[in-house]
Parts: sequence; structure tokens; C-alpha cells
Amino acid sequence: MLHQHVAEGIHWIEEASTNWYLVEEDSQLTVVDTGFPRSWGTFQTALRSLGRSPADVVAVVLTHGHFDHVGFAERARSELGVPVWVHERDVALTQHPWRYDHERSRLPYARHPEFLKIFTAMGTKGALWVKGVTDVSAFDSGEELDVPGRPRVIFTPGHTHGHCALHLPHRGVLIAGDAFVTLDPYTGATGPQIVAGAATANSAQALASLDALVELGATTTLTGHGDPWRQDVRLAVERARDAGPS
Repeated sequence: MLHQHVAEGIHWIEEASTNWYLVEEDSQLTVVDTGFPRSWGTFQTALRSLGRSPADVVAVVLTHGHFDHVGFAERARSELGVPVWVHERDVALTQHPWRYDHERSRLPYARHPEFLKIFTAMGTKGALWVKGVTDVSAFDSGEELDVPGRPRVIFTPGHTHGHCALHLPHRGVLIAGDAFVTLDPYTGATGPQIVAGAATANSAQALASLDALVELGATTTLTGHGDPWRQDVRLAVERARDAGPS
């Protein structure tokens, strides 16, 4: 589902409880995260709804390399000829999106009804057949990326070893990826929290990384799962810390 102008010049696409974004600047677009393989059709539909074309897309930026964020990245790279950007510590994961470190087995989470519902929906979107990105451009912490929207990279490791959020200060927006989410796909819990240990490499580090978000002053935070957070990011960080690991 496309939600237009969820923030200034930013459009939110939600599929199978997973979010990705289109960031506009002038006549060009950056895709932030890429959902699942079958999100490619949603991507084409979204462009038409916005009066845009694939030629307007000049970059893909990934917050991290998990399978539910890398979905059509390789197809965008090969068919549109655009670079795919990710933090240098997640390059290997981007090439093999299912080979990720996680603290806990996925099996105990199957007791949660929402887990089965969400992961069935992910499966219908092609989650099990995500292709890795064969040629990745790496960025480092703190960089301002020369792509539409000019986001600044905020290094927030823990969920993955190279996870990053993207700050657009002139728009008051933080694209948090899975630094924290407002819906945990593994438990179905809502509200600011880090993702369950079934998909997080180091929960203690993920919680510590929230420190990097506190002083940003973002008043809209767009996460990888769940609804936008429309209050100061400080409050979201406090609630995520209170919620703790799961």
C-alpha cells in the first residue's frame, strides 16, 4: 500500500508488515530499502501513482542487509542501472540476505499468532527467494550521501553489524530502518522497541545504539516495520529502552 507524502517529499510503501520508502528531491528519487522480490510490481505501481518513471530513480539505499529489506535491490541495480548503497559492515549480508547473525532461534516465536500471519504474508511476497546484490557501493558512518534527499548516515549497529539509520535534518525526518520499530514481526507487539532476538545480532548493542538517535531532534520517524512515529524521537528511544529485548 502506498501512503503518499508521509513526510516532506517522502512516500511510504507497506507490504507484509514491512516498510520501504521513496524519497523525492526535484525530479529524482532515492529508494530506501526494497521490501521483497514481488515488491517490484508495487514499486512500478507506486511510480505511476506519483507521476514518476523508473528513469527518475537514481539510487537505492539500504538501512541493512536483511532479506525483507533487500527484496528487489538487485533487480533495480541490474535493470535500472542504479547503485545500491549499504554500510561497509553489511556488504556481505547484502550479498547473502538470509545469512544473518541472530541471538535466538526463530522457533519459539511461532507461538505468537502474528508471527505466523506476518511471515506467511512475507512468503507470498517472495521472501524465501530474495537474491543478493552482486555489486554494492559501501558507505561509512556519518557520511552525507550524494543521493536525492541527501540523508546523513547514523551508524546504529546491533540489529545487524552494519545497520544504519538515515537522517534528513532539513525535513525533520529520521528513516530508522530497524534501529527501532513500532511493530515487531516476531511477536506482533506494537510501540517503539528493538526487533526480537530471532532477527537481531546483539540486542544489548542495538539498545546502546539508540543513543545516536536521541539528539537528532527528528519529529517524524519512519521505521522498517509499523506505523510512523509522530513525536520526538527521544520519547521513542525511552520507550524502546523500557521495552528491552524480546
